[in-house]
Amino acid sequence: MKTNPRNIRTEDYTYVLPEEKIARYPLKQRDSSKLLVYRSGSIKEDIFFNISRYLNGDDILVYNRTRVVRARLIFKKETGARIEIFCLEPENPPAYENNFSSKEGVSWKCMVGNRKKWKKGPLRMEIPAGDKQVILSANQTAANGNESILRFEWDNKKYSFSDILAMAGHVPVPPYLNREDEKIDNTRYQTIYSEEDGSVAAPTAGLHFTERVISDLEKKGIKTESITLHVGAGTFAPVKSATIGDHSMHIEHIRIRKEMIRNILDRRVIAVGTTSLRTLESLYWIGHKISTGKITDPDNIFIEQWYPYDNQTSKPFSYYLELITDFMNSRDIDTIYARTGIIIVPGYKIRTSAGLITNYHMPGSTLLLLVAAFTGNKWKDIYKYSLENDFRFLSYGDSSLLLP
Repeated sequence: MKTNPRNIRTEDYTYVLPEEKIARYPLKQRDSSKLLVYRSGSIKEDIFFNISRYLNGDDILVYNRTRVVRARLIFKKETGARIEIFCLEPENPPAYENNFSSKEGVSWKCMVGNRKKWKKGPLRMEIPAGDKQVILSANQTAANGNESILRFEWDNKKYSFSDILAMAGHVPVPPYLNREDEKIDNTRYQTIYSEEDGSVAAPTAGLHFTERVISDLEKKGIKTESITLHVGAGTFAPVKSATIGDHSMHIEHIRIRKEMIRNILDRRVIAVGTTSLRTLESLYWIGHKISTGKITDPDNIFIEQWYPYDNQTSKPFSYYLELITDFMNSRDIDTIYARTGIIIVPGYKIRTSAGLITNYHMPGSTLLLLVAAFTGNKWKDIYKYSLENDFRFLSYGDSSLLLP
């Protein structure tokens, strides 16, 4: 009798993570991190630079090309109180590209630290901009629980909001690093192939890739393709409920190109990171929704948290990829924009990827549950080996290649 995934106990997916195992800074060389290779139940240890040795020549790696934005803004009131604002996702304009390029003011969904010290009125910040200064203001227009809608405006329309964040913002390094962002984070908390602004956390599996690793993959005939999932702050949110069914999965925005869909057809896919896997699995269920008539409007695509568990299908990934391509052709669009709330936990059948490249994740997190699902619940063996053999954990930590 199968266990209902909603009844999975959070306490069964936790482990003891000693503080000294958390990598607080990146290694000097990206691709010199340790690599654990898990293949069909066996474990081997190597260096990330050698990852091509464990891949096939007809494989295609799918990575996330999102780019981390400097999403933390620190305002100081005249009283000396420090108000920290964490920009989560755009509210108006709602599209990332339009929001970042706006020079007329924007609204964002934000978390506000030390909110009790911000009673009323706008916050103001002077930003050095060459030999002049730009005045940035923030006004709260709505509040809902721990989140607020803030309106940002600035007095020099020469600059876009992207420029403002670049000049005034801080890199949103993960809270478990227990430190402020530093100069090294400007480049190292970013993949070398990042292109599209939007994430508040790095897709960390990609942090190990270097030009020489990519060159080595190309020499072996291994292709690469990209998707975009803008990583939200919810990726750090622990599962606080006793069972997974009571956990509300965070929503993230994805972007998928028709060219990518064509290129991965009939290839063995290796997902670079949990965000890439989450996007690919969402793509599968987008195809299912199209096949059942649940998606007709390309501007309103959403995969709900439990949709895969409440619907049955045995169709291969390639079937739905063809269906999505036909859907895009019929509407003369080259890109799908969608939102996904999909949760991947033990009991979920992976349909899109034969392998997963991923870092080590927090105890009791949805990312650890995803790894458990991908490995057929063999995560304890992998994590036990890694803890006993000096692997470095979390965002700046070491890597694993999972080939179950």
